[in-house]
Amino acid sequence: MKKWFNMDKEVIRHGLKLHLLLLTMAGNYFKHILLTLTRALVVLVGLASLAQARIIRIEITSVQSPTFEGKAFGRVGAYDKLRGKAYGELDPNSPQNALITDIGLAPRNAKGMVEYSMDIYILKPIKLANGNHKLFLEINNRGGKLFGGFNKSSGGNDPTTADQAGEGFLMNMGYTMAWNGWDCSATSANNNLTISVPVAKNTDGSSITGPSYEYIVYDNATALSYSLAYPAATLTKSQATLTVREHLQDTASVIPANEWEYVNERTIRLLPAGTTFRQSAIYEFNYTARDPIVAGVGFAATRDFVSFLRYAIADDFGNPNPLAGDVRYTFSYSLSQPARYVNDFQTLGFNADEQNRRVLDGIENWLGGGSGIGLNVRFAQPSRTERNRQNHLYPEGLFPFAYPVMTDPLSGKTAGRLARCSASNTCPKVFEINSANEYWVKAASLLHTDSKGNDLPDPENVRFFLVSGAQHGTGNGATRGLCQQLQNPTNADPVLRALFVALDEWVTKGTVPPASAVPRQSTGTAVVATPQPGSQTGLISQAALGWPTIPGVAYTGGITTRYLLDFGSSFEKGFITKFPTVVAERPIYVNFVSKVDKDGNELAGIRLPPVAVPTATTTGWALRRAGFGENDGCEGSGQNIPFKTTKAERLSTNDPRLSLQERYETHDGYVKAIQKSVQTLTAQRFLLPEDAQQYIKSAQDSPILR
Repeated sequence: MKKWFNMDKEVIRHGLKLHLLLLTMAGNYFKHILLTLTRALVVLVGLASLAQARIIRIEITSVQSPTFEGKAFGRVGAYDKLRGKAYGELDPNSPQNALITDIGLAPRNAKGMVEYSMDIYILKPIKLANGNHKLFLEINNRGGKLFGGFNKSSGGNDPTTADQAGEGFLMNMGYTMAWNGWDCSATSANNNLTISVPVAKNTDGSSITGPSYEYIVYDNATALSYSLAYPAATLTKSQATLTVREHLQDTASVIPANEWEYVNERTIRLLPAGTTFRQSAIYEFNYTARDPIVAGVGFAATRDFVSFLRYAIADDFGNPNPLAGDVRYTFSYSLSQPARYVNDFQTLGFNADEQNRRVLDGIENWLGGGSGIGLNVRFAQPSRTERNRQNHLYPEGLFPFAYPVMTDPLSGKTAGRLARCSASNTCPKVFEINSANEYWVKAASLLHTDSKGNDLPDPENVRFFLVSGAQHGTGNGATRGLCQQLQNPTNADPVLRALFVALDEWVTKGTVPPASAVPRQSTGTAVVATPQPGSQTGLISQAALGWPTIPGVAYTGGITTRYLLDFGSSFEKGFITKFPTVVAERPIYVNFVSKVDKDGNELAGIRLPPVAVPTATTTGWALRRAGFGENDGCEGSGQNIPFKTTKAERLSTNDPRLSLQERYETHDGYVKAIQKSVQTLTAQRFLLPEDAQQYIKSAQDSPILR
């Protein structure tokens, strides 16, 4: 038997593939014999892999075949929908897993393994042979699925109808799509994907305790209580602090102990009972929490799920891999929070499975900035995100920000996102795509500079793109929400589709991708932020940016600045041992944004028609309106500030920006300008021909200068 254990696992897998092929050809008698042999080989694979982390069991709990009401997608045909759970085991002593914070203090099964389970979801061609043998893994956002933008569909968190499949961009090309739970803070509501990970305990079985921090803002005047991320270790109020301030730059005031209380170990409220939290005021709560979950298991879960789908024939119990033998290439797509997750996934080396095989071949990250997610720390809160007004003291904006390995002059650390994958030869091809909002509120320029703001050459396997003038996602151009101006409706989906095709061709054919398009110091398109002493934000001066003075539009120049944070002496191990603070000298990481033209539209990056052929000034930043923290940053929102139609209208309001009539003269002039813009973008491979035509049609149908 020892000889069997030491057999090359690839030989065993090829044997399993042959057996599965023969099963489709054999009669019932031979099927019985072959199934017996297959199960025996599965057991041998399991025995040979006992020391390795993997998916040990997969349960498909429901199959809808076909899904999307039987809709067929070109030559690929109809799709199956599979829902279920996957169960995994991690060896806490394995070097690949030992870096997971608190895994050494997690409960173990009889084999000495740490267990977890997660929801899984798969959409695949009914006939896999008709597909393109490529896996599209969407890293879900707080448990939700967001693939609708790719497919020009209504999406939904359990896409089932033909309408929810939309135009089927991914399905028409034959991709199999998969999702798995990874976010320990996600709930199961609305078909969200969840993961179950263990709670860490001290070696004597007692609860682990430590400092935890909550940033609390309610943009309403009705909130009566707040739910804590972790239970309080003690309800003694003297061991906790609640503060409040109206604006980000105000000095926080401590709320006396007789003006708040614990409702229970997971909830606080203001006193007297019935007192509401002040609308849009910033509350912060420091307290001692207990029972941290081993949140970093979420990285291993994705690694092992993709590895299983790509390389396995069956699980340890003989349950078949629904994609066995099919997957040749793997890609991930992430939007916002999960893009930051993928940043850390790379930095921590999870793109190599425990047999040092590449997990993801291509990564498209959208709206991740240069940030991580703070998942691999004690008392993690991965649902949080830092922006110019929120969550400044979470472990998100930490070195390394960039891909190349370098030494950080502020912390003295040497690191880079490429360090671990370079050592294991498992680096993926990566597109880091960000909106203007990420440059203004998440310091995205640090992705492609050193800590002092100097440009870095692109790594061989990474390209960087700014979608000029866009906010964090697509805004409603007809409403302003909490902000002073209308939100920015610039839609980046056409760019994301085109770049995903370019990424696929880079990975599968070696086709050289489009060149990076971001602000650079070397091209004169970068405007460096100036730190403000005693402030949590920096400043972009109006003159340096080139921002026009637009009547009725406020400009403060506030921008997120990355400071060196202090989480205590044990933070290298993922342990936060003190309430987080900014290092006293306030050393900063230099960051910048794109300069703007005379209209206020950004010069650098991918200038989609709303920027290249504008009808308004579009920005990635915005300011909160009165009653909601006026003039503080409006987080993920941008602005849409329309041009006047005629010269007389703009002169009557002293608007320095040319009117629509002065720019394009007629409706046909506007349409021709759009046509020229999309021709350029298509040639640069930033637009697909079908999306280019849609821009032209929208311009033709628009009321502009009619």
